[in-house]
Amino acid sequence: MKIDNALIDELSAQAKESHRLRVAFDLRTTPEDNSQRILNAMEPGTALPIHRHRGSTVVRQAHQPIVVILRGKHRQNFYDETGKLVETLVIEPETECVGFSVEVGRWHNSECLENGTVILECKDGRYEALNPEDIMQK
Repeated sequence: MKIDNALIDELSAQAKESHRLRVAFDLRTTPEDNSQRILNAMEPGTALPIHRHRGSTVVRQAHQPIVVILRGKHRQNFYDETGKLVETLVIEPETECVGFSVEVGRWHNSECLENGTVILECKDGRYEALNPEDIMQK
C-alpha cells in the first residue's frame, strides 16, 4: 500500500464530511495483526476528550501511542491528575517537532489546528475502547 497525497486528500475530504470532523483509516494488513496503525484525518473542531491509555484489559499490554504528523498542524496537550494543563506540543511537518510519544497513563488530548490535518498513529495491542475511568470528567 502506498501512502500518498491522493490517499491523504481523500481522507481529508471524508473528515470534512464526517459529523465527528475526523476519520480513521486502518493500515493493518490482516485481522490477525494486533497492532494499531492508523491514519487519522481531522479538522478543527473535532472533539477529543482528555484521556489516558493504561493498557489492555485483555492482555495487560501497555498502549503507548506514537504520533507523527503527515500534513497540517496538531497540538497535543498534557494534563496532571487534577486536569491542569502542564505541557503543550505543536507538531507540523518540516519543523523541529514532527511527532511525539505519550507515556503510559499520562492524561492528554489533541487539537487539530489546521484544515486537512493527517497524523500517523501507532500503538501496541489491539483496539479497545477507553474505560470510563480513563476519560477525565471536568
